[in-house]
Amino acid sequence: MAEPEAQGKRMRPAPLLFEPAEAAADPEHFFDLESIEDPRELLSRATELTLAFRAATDRSVEFQAIAAAQLADPRRFDRLTPADIAERAQWTEDYAKKMVEFGRDLLRRDGSGTP
Repeated sequence: MAEPEAQGKRMRPAPLLFEPAEAAADPEHFFDLESIEDPRELLSRATELTLAFRAATDRSVEFQAIAAAQLADPRRFDRLTPADIAERAQWTEDYAKKMVEFGRDLLRRDGSGTP
């Protein structure tokens, strides 16, 4: 799960830029890394992308958890069970229960509903 950054601030990773469709179709092409010849520059850019993907993963997991908590909210007339949520998200039921709790914790911390 996502861990809070020091002093509550999030790192701003390198931006993830969308690749043109023809470049994305080439399995050897990955964010133009294959064209970087200087190993120092390659390491730097690859590291930036790694951090960006990690941050994006953490952030999207938080939003998944919030959505799961909202869908399981007993005040909703159309609430879903953990089994229903698990099926929709392709999780196990136990993981869905943990995500619902994580989402409830996030919602309690930030009353706006946004992590």
